[in-house]
Amino acid sequence: MSVCAGLIVCGVVMTLAAQGGRRGAGSSDAPAKSLHVCHAGSLLAAFTQVEEEFKKKQPGVRVVDTSGGSVDLVRRFAAGGLECDVIAPADYLVIESMLKPARLADYTIVFARGRMVLAYNANDPKAAALRVSGSFNPPASVPSVAPGWHAALTAPGVRISGAHPFMDPGGYRAHMIFELAQSHDKVPGLYNALLQHYQVNVADPTGPAPALGKDFTFQFTYEHTAASAAARDASYRYATLPDEIDLSSVPAASRGGSSRWSISVTIPGLGIPGSSASVVIPASSVAWGVTIPTNSRNRANAVAFVQLLLDAGGRAALLANGPPPITPAHVTGADYRRLPAILQRLTVAN
Repeated sequence: MSVCAGLIVCGVVMTLAAQGGRRGAGSSDAPAKSLHVCHAGSLLAAFTQVEEEFKKKQPGVRVVDTSGGSVDLVRRFAAGGLECDVIAPADYLVIESMLKPARLADYTIVFARGRMVLAYNANDPKAAALRVSGSFNPPASVPSVAPGWHAALTAPGVRISGAHPFMDPGGYRAHMIFELAQSHDKVPGLYNALLQHYQVNVADPTGPAPALGKDFTFQFTYEHTAASAAARDASYRYATLPDEIDLSSVPAASRGGSSRWSISVTIPGLGIPGSSASVVIPASSVAWGVTIPTNSRNRANAVAFVQLLLDAGGRAALLANGPPPITPAHVTGADYRRLPAILQRLTVAN
């Protein structure tokens, strides 16, 4: 089953306004003076730290940072509406399934891993019905969902917040969890029941962001993102999911291998001439990827940035902010041969 089976909008053709050049619209920066880093929102804290370190090493280079939904970013980049010298999506398969076939990337470096957790607010009466075991005192102790946990998520009036699965891996990973939960707990119709409570929250820069416990009850999110939120908000809570459904336990997938799961999502493609109208992304463990696009206008500095990300400074930023780094980072054997020599020394081929 794919996300397309559960979304009415699957039949709607997604179009992108700009389909011209792929170098980035409206950029007048000299290539050697600016570095455009495009990355998943889940990497914001770590990449901010890496970018600050990069600017100390390269004071003459202006770093232009763009974060957001990974699929949205690569579509904007491919259509010419966004310039990127480095692209780091929350799912390495976005590079594999979208950028590589369009010849916009030659390799995928898998550099960080994580898992999905269930977030909620301790003061929300609707969340009080969630069955968990264990105390909440991160990082020493984080509760786990107890059998029957999904009953609280399908209760009347409950909303499960998430990104649009066509725009962001966090969104389609939530839908994968719905399907995995149905299979693991052997509850017929659970996928559909959870989907009926799923609410897409669209970011609105003119107003406050939707709030957990106020605008929605639950959210599937990355563990490091939840841990950071809990450190800022005493009422924020999260619980771990069974290993079979939290998208963490496929070591082969985190090394660029195949998934043990037989489920997938189908999302619209890049929307540029010559690319596929739709893309199938199989379920795999949560792993972040990075690449330097084939049309990067500042390749030397892009290589230097990725080198910093994969080296001690980048690993320290990932350890401090999440997601946890993969040391050394992984690539396939074919991709390893395409890497710049300096990056080969920081990766391992499988």
